[in-house]
Amino acid sequence: MITALGADVRRLVIGAASSTDQERDAVADFATFFRDDHGPVSRDDGPDHATASALVFDPSLTRTLLVFHAKGRFWVQPGGHLEPEDASIAEAALRELREETGVDLPALLEPLVYDLDHHGLSSAFGRCTSHLDIGVAVVVDDDLALVVSEESEDVRWWPIDALPEHVPDGFQGRVRRLRDRLVG
Repeated sequence: MITALGADVRRLVIGAASSTDQERDAVADFATFFRDDHGPVSRDDGPDHATASALVFDPSLTRTLLVFHAKGRFWVQPGGHLEPEDASIAEAALRELREETGVDLPALLEPLVYDLDHHGLSSAFGRCTSHLDIGVAVVVDDDLALVVSEESEDVRWWPIDALPEHVPDGFQGRVRRLRDRLVG
């Protein structure tokens, strides 16, 4: 399945939205890692590898669901490493969402609303030095019961216009761009 995941990442990179310089730079950056179907999709592929995440919005698109990441010490969308049993990036993102929040959704339909985010990591992440994250937008009812996983200290809905203080660099823009794509 790892080759299938590499092919899925490559397909998403080729089809990525690129209407701004920032988005074009992200696509070019990801393309250097995923020139073919054998890009770094597993943490065993080296310190820089793909991850999948679910950027979760409520039906009004005014709030987002975040987890407080224990290692990173920040609020972020549910997500993580790809596993050999994942058939696609969307499937990996939904698995991570289920594992980290208890929210269990059916398969996502194409085309996906997603973005690309390559970010460096602190030494708290061990041998991982950067993640090439493919964030997939999902909309869920905000009254679903939430579960806090072993990797997180809290799970909570936040207004998009009032995100918590401790989020990764560029996170607010990422959330807003995906929300705007959902609206558009």
